[in-house]
Amino acid sequence: MQVILMEKVANLGNLGDVVKVKDGFARNFLLPQGKAKRATEANIAAFEVQRVALEKAQAEALAKARERGAKIDGLTLQIAQKAGVDGRLFGSVTNYDIVEALKAQGHEVERAMVRMPEGPLKQVGDYEIQIQLHTDLVVAVKISVLGET
Repeated sequence: MQVILMEKVANLGNLGDVVKVKDGFARNFLLPQGKAKRATEANIAAFEVQRVALEKAQAEALAKARERGAKIDGLTLQIAQKAGVDGRLFGSVTNYDIVEALKAQGHEVERAMVRMPEGPLKQVGDYEIQIQLHTDLVVAVKISVLGET
């Protein structure tokens, strides 16, 4: 299916690109979330009229993300979990726990923004994770997992 992108989509294209994607991806993800529209002549013409406003809105969103990123980048969070004598946690530290720790410090982040490439943290120690605030902006946060008995 041919779609025109209404915003930048990672690994797909930029604002205004006409790309061919699988029908299910377009129907189930891109179209319902407003990230794309079908690439018909009418939609392409309507997009060209709105192009300046959409580019301005995207630039503003990136500026806000950079502002938030400057506050969060390099932050160190301490999360205490019950752990055994060998340093292994009874459970794990997930993206939900990280979002709650950030919220306690006054930073609003969604769970989907937290990138944990190795999955949930299951050992006591220091870890580096990433938070993707925008398609073009990723900041690093240090997580210090502390064991409690």
